[in-house]
Amino acid sequence: MPSDVITVLFLGDTVGKPGREAAVRYLKQASADFKIVNGENLAGGIGITPSLAMEILEAGADAITTGNHVWKKKEVIPYLMMEPRVVRPLNYPPGTPGFGYTLLARNGKSLYVANIEGRTFMGTLSCPFRAMEEFLEEKQPDVPTIVDFHAEATSEKVAMGWFLDGKVAAVLGTHTHVQTADDRVLPQGTGYITDAGMTGPSDSVIGMERKAVLERFLTQLPQKYEVAKTGVEVQGVRLTIDPATGLCLTIERIKERME
Repeated sequence: MPSDVITVLFLGDTVGKPGREAAVRYLKQASADFKIVNGENLAGGIGITPSLAMEILEAGADAITTGNHVWKKKEVIPYLMMEPRVVRPLNYPPGTPGFGYTLLARNGKSLYVANIEGRTFMGTLSCPFRAMEEFLEEKQPDVPTIVDFHAEATSEKVAMGWFLDGKVAAVLGTHTHVQTADDRVLPQGTGYITDAGMTGPSDSVIGMERKAVLERFLTQLPQKYEVAKTGVEVQGVRLTIDPATGLCLTIERIKERME
């Protein structure tokens, strides 16, 4: 592999204290030019706070992406205006606090990290496809872009991959907490995976203790969910990017037990 490639580590939705601890350990030992973590579930499994964001950044993350749960902890809202490395989806309405992308630079290498949110089974937002078109028109053309597409529907994520093929380095799905096995480089050079997975307790229902979730499904009554504790895994992807073309050379799934 040429020495001038850009290497990227991306960790999927990081859930609660078990996920944070695993992410911190992994970030400190992993080698990559840029390290990115989806952190919208850092705080008790839903939301993110300034102190928890700083914990992940201090452990070695260069950027934190989020999603629809970024607003669950109100104290993060002013922080989003002060810390450009923590991004919220860019297709929220004008005037929404925070930034939808960040530009990273180190050792002569640069990388955009953009965050968008899907609309199918999600909130009523601006079109993520058109939002990405607008962003790509405005960005520096010679800097590669990684996109965290935080969406529910597999079809919407796959469609975004094809829509952006050849225009960005990678489209990495998040939100469902279940890692998919479709990591590939698309024909025009964009790395793709429908969902990068979950960094957190795998002996769970997408990070939560099983008992309460099963009770909810069986009775349809509200339950108090708590983050599970066992079977902690780090899940995500590793990428290599050609800085000359801004496109993906390789994408590889990560799925490592941390206990």
